[in-house]
Amino acid sequence: MGIAERKDRQRAERENRIIAAARAVAEREGWSAVTIRRLADEIEHSQPVLYSHFENRDAIVAAVAVEGFREITTALREAASGSSGQNAIKNVALAYLAFARRHPALYEAMFVLPTNLRFAEAGSRPELHGAFQALAAVVMPFCVDVALVTETFWAALHGLAELEGSDRIRPGARDERIALVVRAIVGAPNGKPARGSRRSAE
Repeated sequence: MGIAERKDRQRAERENRIIAAARAVAEREGWSAVTIRRLADEIEHSQPVLYSHFENRDAIVAAVAVEGFREITTALREAASGSSGQNAIKNVALAYLAFARRHPALYEAMFVLPTNLRFAEAGSRPELHGAFQALAAVVMPFCVDVALVTETFWAALHGLAELEGSDRIRPGARDERIALVVRAIVGAPNGKPARGSRRSAE
């Protein structure tokens, strides 16, 4: 291995350590505890070293968020595998809410904290597109305007995740709420008619 290659690998490893430290501190203590000084102490490097990787704290939050989008994409695709129709929508919805509940600080980085990530644009990062496509795949059989329905599905799930996470809605009614979301997608006005007069569903 050449010197340049070894330095690149060391740099990538150090960057991953910074991201992992930020995520760990945030999950334990909240994002208010995540500062450049704290992360420098966590990985035992100076603050200038961290600034050589990330311009500021928001850039670190963005890097954590990108990791989150990779992970939620995997979770949603796994939830959809082996099912179809309404069952696929339900399974993906449940997986989304479970992810948000299991990783509150990570979810906050993805959707709440300020970052330089660009959403819903041609130039958006592939990790963001991947998560969107994982949602789009299960609503596609039921709609004409896939982007619109996917955005609405995502918005509904995000709202539920935020309300559940802050204990603002009844935990025992989750299944009924998911059933309402699924029925709204299946019966959407811009839905695709199935054979005859009925929509295809499980």
